[in-house]
Amino acid sequence: MERLNYHHLFYFWRIAREGSMARAATALSVSQPTLSGQLALLERNLGERLFTRAGRRLELTEIGRLVFRYAEEIFGLGRELVRAVQDPPSAHTPLLTVGVVDVMPKLVAQRLLEPALTGSAPARLVVREDRAERLFAALALHDLDLVLADAPPAAGSAVRVFSHLLGESPVALYAAPALAARLKRRFPASLHGAPLLLPGDGTTLRRGLESWFDRIRVTPRVVGEFDDSALLTAFAQAGHGVIAAPAVIARELQSAFGLRSVGPVAGASERFYAVSAERRIQHPGVVELTRVARRDLSPAALPPRKRRGDR
Repeated sequence: MERLNYHHLFYFWRIAREGSMARAATALSVSQPTLSGQLALLERNLGERLFTRAGRRLELTEIGRLVFRYAEEIFGLGRELVRAVQDPPSAHTPLLTVGVVDVMPKLVAQRLLEPALTGSAPARLVVREDRAERLFAALALHDLDLVLADAPPAAGSAVRVFSHLLGESPVALYAAPALAARLKRRFPASLHGAPLLLPGDGTTLRRGLESWFDRIRVTPRVVGEFDDSALLTAFAQAGHGVIAAPAVIARELQSAFGLRSVGPVAGASERFYAVSAERRIQHPGVVELTRVARRDLSPAALPPRKRRGDR
């Protein structure tokens, strides 16, 4: 294959974003024949059709969707490059680029990242979210300074990175006030047939939750499964079901979303890791982040469990 022509790729990207040749030509101030010709050159270079016609609209082929995802990343990084050059961080504000594994609860990620902005050595924070394996690969290539994850890289992983345990939090169930009040009575038997909102398949949180239900022989009614923890929490806020979450964010779930604790998931916990390319963490922002995380995720920092008779 010939060397990729990024000018042709840019035209393809704009056509895909606009959804039609005419709109893309107007946005780019070029003629449609010119645009069509540039697209044809890219398709010939790649040896694949990138669009099919659906009436007046252009739809991406399967290969076209793959190329578009790469183009989004390429031109997104181009915009970042321009911003970095035109508005470079000062010598006193180091850049900290962090990957967050997509299954990590957003409130936990926020809690862990905040010290990088507010600590004694504040950094300019860039956060990317993706699957764990992609982030670990980027970390090994030094495209990231750190990855926040709910599990260390698998044993025998091809990438050489180092895991640092930040802390551990027990897991509890939360729901909108009316549902929480109803389910707290006769908990956990009250969960049998209760509406449940599950995190994505394969997550440590879900495995712990399902194992607990098996142990106590209770079968809730699953009404939804969500890869995105923010959307999961929004559905719980609307009263659609119970969610499981680390107890370390109980206050945030109550203050920001109005959720109330239903009860603990006995024996289940969530661990959080900082994964770095070096064995010894040196970036000042990462040092601050890990210091505060280990303090906040210590057992003494967790909300106290209510004793029987407490209100």
